[in-house]
Formats: sequence, structure tokens, C-alpha cells
Amino acid sequence: MKKKVLVTGGAGFIGSNFCNLNCEKYDVVALDNLFLGDSENLNSAVKFIEGDACKLSDLKKCGEKFDAVLHLAGTSSAPMFGGDGFVDGYRNSVESFCQTLKFAHDSGAKKFLYASTSSLYGNNPMPLVETQMVIPPNHYACTKFLYEQCARCFTQQFPEIETVGFRFMSVYGPNEEAKGQFANMISQFVWDVARDESPVIFGDGEQFRDFTNVVDVVQGITRAIEFDGKLGSEIFNIGTGEFATFNEILEIINEAFGKNVSAIRIPNPVTEMYVRGQEADISKISKTLGYAPTVDLKSGIRAQVEQLNFKKIRETSSDRLKKSGKILS
Repeated sequence: MKKKVLVTGGAGFIGSNFCNLNCEKYDVVALDNLFLGDSENLNSAVKFIEGDACKLSDLKKCGEKFDAVLHLAGTSSAPMFGGDGFVDGYRNSVESFCQTLKFAHDSGAKKFLYASTSSLYGNNPMPLVETQMVIPPNHYACTKFLYEQCARCFTQQFPEIETVGFRFMSVYGPNEEAKGQFANMISQFVWDVARDESPVIFGDGEQFRDFTNVVDVVQGITRAIEFDGKLGSEIFNIGTGEFATFNEILEIINEAFGKNVSAIRIPNPVTEMYVRGQEADISKISKTLGYAPTVDLKSGIRAQVEQLNFKKIRETSSDRLKKSGKILS
């Protein structure tokens, strides 16, 4: 019998890719309030429920018993906490996490898996290792730090459910259009170049990230679901162990399109706690779960270009330039 898996935020970027790639292996139910998701992202084999993970009544609509629950709902980037989004950002993140964790336990799930973030590392020495001390550099990272500590305490109290967190590096891939200005910079650059518009780059463009294809993120999560040993409340990096600069990303995207679109370069509006670089140590997840990246950067970007859906692109680069003070590249 197939395992039954609930995915909150299931119509969003990472959630929809997980559901689509695993809809034959698992009996998958996707819950999403469609704030940053799109039900059209989902394969017809995936059961979709429109609802909010903050609401127990909506979670109950998904079913009574699950083998695993993957929590990807909640406020998904630092800029969302700006201005009037501060209180709602915390409320949405914390309430959805706690409500879904309790629901997972009560539904008999053996594993609760959730999205943490590499943003926790800030500008720690590289490569970034799970054992490093972390001090959240922004409100978004604060909520993820709370996730990790809450999960640890919950599994300590209820050892029958394992709580596994993933510190995603810079994730890119298809199905991110609904996130608009909050999408990964690779997606935003792809959309710009597709329209022959100049992407916006902060500073000299030599800042770098460990760009990880969503297919490999799904691989890491799936390996944790399938793992037969004890994971307790483990935290894993999911990345590639390699990095590329923003300048290099634009070159790769231009190459994929056969174009030569140049960037608009502006002074970095983020004056405090800007993360200059990111490179993951993935030895823990590799040793424990057998994870290994399968999608190289050029192939991943080329595939994203080939799958581009113009009708779903919501903003132009000029729109984002006007909002650049609120956007973290």
C-alpha cells in the first residue's frame, strides 16, 4: 500500500514539484491557500485541497491518517516581513507550523518534515555546516530557527514522531511564477531575459549562492521519508556543495536563450546583514541519506528556459526595480 503524504503549501514552488514527482510513489494530498501557489502547477493525479494550514478545520479536510506530513506553507522570504507584513508574517509562519505539527502527530504520522533555511547561517564561514552556531539575521530566519527548536522539543516530548528539517540553499526550478517578486533570482533573471529586459543586479554581481535545482531538493526530502533508521529531530543542508556568482548566472541564462542581455546594476539597497556568499557542506545528508546532486546548473537552467510559461509571469524587471529596496537578491 502506498504511503499517504500531506504537503502543506503543496501548490507552491517546492510543494508542487514534490507532489508531481512523487504522485505515483505516494498517495499525495496538497493543501494550499493559493497566496503564493497555483493549483495549475499540480499534476491531475495529485489531490488538491484549497485551504490554510493555520486552520485545523482545513487540515482535517485533507484526511484523518497520514504516514508523513511535509510542511512547506508559511511566510517564505525575508521581504514579506517588511512594513505591514511584520505581524502577519510571524503569525502565518508560526501558527501554520505549530498547527500542522500537532495535526501530523494526531493523524498518526511517523515523520513530520519541514522547510528551514540556509538564511540562518548569515555570513558564517564556508562551507556552511549544520553544526555551526547560527544567529538569525532577519525575521524570516527567526521563524525557521523557531521551527527547528520547536521540532526538537516536540520530538523529545513525543518520540513516536520524527521531525526532520531541511536548510535549503538557493533553490531554483519550474513552477515559481506565482511567487512574483519573491521568486529566486534565477527565475526572475529567466523571465527578464525571455522578454529582452535587463535583470537588476545589486553591486558588482560577484555575490554567489549554492544554486540547487528543486529536483534535488525533492530528492533529499524523499530520501528522508524513505529512510528506515532513526532520524529524530535531525537538521540537514540540501545543496550542491558548489556555487556560482550572479554574473555567471546571467551568462548561463543568456547562453540558454541564445541572447546577450545585459544587467542593470544598482548600489545594494540592503545595507545590513546582506549575505555575500553561500556554499553548503552536504556531507551529513550524503552520508546519512545517500543524497547526491543530480542536476548540474547549466542543465537545470536550460530545462527551466525550455519549460517557461509566459502567461504566468507576473512582473517585469522595471516593476521589481521600483521595489528594489524591499527585495533581497
